[in-house]
Amino acid sequence: MKKYKVIIDTDPGVDDAACLVFALFDKKLDVKLITTVSGNVKVETGTRNLLHLLDKFNLDIPVAKGAAKALYRNSPTAEHVHSKEGLGGYIPPKVVDRKILDEDAVEAMYRVLNEGDGDIIPFVFGPHTNMALLLTKHPDIIKKIPKIIFMGGAPYGMPGFPKHISFNISSDPEAFKIVLDSKIPLVMVPSDMGRNKAYLTEDYVYQMRDTNEVGKFLFEMYDKYWERGYPDKRIATNDTCAYLYLIYPHLFKCKKVEVEVDTKDEPGKTIVSFNKKGHVLLTVAVKRHRYLKLMTKKLHEFDNFKLN
Repeated sequence: MKKYKVIIDTDPGVDDAACLVFALFDKKLDVKLITTVSGNVKVETGTRNLLHLLDKFNLDIPVAKGAAKALYRNSPTAEHVHSKEGLGGYIPPKVVDRKILDEDAVEAMYRVLNEGDGDIIPFVFGPHTNMALLLTKHPDIIKKIPKIIFMGGAPYGMPGFPKHISFNISSDPEAFKIVLDSKIPLVMVPSDMGRNKAYLTEDYVYQMRDTNEVGKFLFEMYDKYWERGYPDKRIATNDTCAYLYLIYPHLFKCKKVEVEVDTKDEPGKTIVSFNKKGHVLLTVAVKRHRYLKLMTKKLHEFDNFKLN
């Protein structure tokens, strides 16, 4: 069975945490490193949340703490969406057992990518600050990155946000521009994918509560994380879409595009232009029924799993 070697750069965050629950147990992923960044919550809170997840699920994966703020801006958080502690209705402990590496995120990513053969794929689930710092400090690493898969951007606009602006990109648009300008092949999984196409319905979420211990944990987070701006109750699966694209690309329809990001007038505004020679692959649709069926199957793989 083919395994994909990956680095996960994340800002946990309810959607990040839910994604990690599935990604870290996926037999097709070989997670070499997890790095944290300020985004949904402050980097200290997100790092604590990540270490707690590793404690709770009894996993040992190297973790490095990354940027505490955007390159040139004050970093906003989305605590009003994810809660002050970052995990929705679930309250993590203040003290965790797992420890972070002595290296910061940039140096840890540089080392791990150099240990690979150009076959380690970074996932970026939060702002692009860590990745931009890596490319700026160590430009030689570009040749070792086959592609970057990221969640963010709003090429179609989104309820509750100015048109074409999404949180991850607008939190550090200058960082995203550095990643774009590197010309590393990118896969862009926009916020629209998890919110409007692959979302979980209210009935689906309540059924999760009665499946197993992991389903109860996810429900506890989700019950304070319902999407704003929609007439129905739904849960977005933004980061999970980005992770699943790598393993199950046949679930998604994609088109080649070029992407521009505004760093001045409307910071974070992303505009895409369809171009068969574009270096960005944009996910534009998902086979919703098969996606939800896969999610249900993955949840039931935890039927006999006991949380710490």
